[in-house]
Amino acid sequence: MAIILDGKKLADKLTAELKTAVSTLEKKPKLAVIIANDNPASQIYVKNKKKKAEEIGFESVVIPLKSDVTEEMILEHIYILNEDKDINAILVQLPLPEGLNKKRIIEAIDPIKDVDGFTSYNFGRLALGYNPYAYPCTPKGIIRLLNEYNINIEGKNALVIGRSNIVGKPVALMLQQKNATVTMANSYTKNLKELAINADIIISAMGKPNFIDSSYVKDGAVIVDVGINRINDKITGDVLFEEVKNKASFITPVPKGIGPMTIAMLMQNTYELYKIQENFIL
Repeated sequence: MAIILDGKKLADKLTAELKTAVSTLEKKPKLAVIIANDNPASQIYVKNKKKKAEEIGFESVVIPLKSDVTEEMILEHIYILNEDKDINAILVQLPLPEGLNKKRIIEAIDPIKDVDGFTSYNFGRLALGYNPYAYPCTPKGIIRLLNEYNINIEGKNALVIGRSNIVGKPVALMLQQKNATVTMANSYTKNLKELAINADIIISAMGKPNFIDSSYVKDGAVIVDVGINRINDKITGDVLFEEVKNKASFITPVPKGIGPMTIAMLMQNTYELYKIQENFIL
């Protein structure tokens, strides 16, 4: 029976540590979130981010824009936030309305305020093995959770299923930097089951509910489920949890696994960007 990788428990611990650290600061870190869609899930995510920021003691501002907003209007808001010395971290909530140039909008964020680590500057530094101003939140949360449970990454065969810039690509780079042997796959990979059976660590971010069953998992594998899928108003991951947990050594639940860690890393990134900008560290 697998040990549960309790992301919520660790996220609560990290939040408490941040709250203590921030309580001693005269000037508080400030997070700005731009949201330009009517997606109910996005609205909930932004609300939760603001609530968590204020719980820690950060200042936060949400800039709600209508879904018919123009690209230029979003860019204007970003330029203003870039120049505002009271703003330490900027986040543009995805997805953006249809027709807008996501690349151009993300690239407009000052890399030193890019709390998601999505700009080419920060992503490029990650790819080159340098420290970016901020690591992408979900991959950072995955590595932090594995470290918390003393899971050895070095020398392990890691399979990353999913190739997004948000999770798949950056977590593959971070695993490589921990000396894992990394294979990247996706839902179109023809020999996916063969690759999965040989993996010591599987990170699934493919967005296919209950796709990974026990036939994909070797005994003792570590399973990290990043999938968030809704079936009949119930949230489920990419992994058939009840079946796979009997074969794995460690497994994340959905929910209460990687989701809480992503928000915790967003808060940690906000604090770290604040420290850089306030010259606490170089």
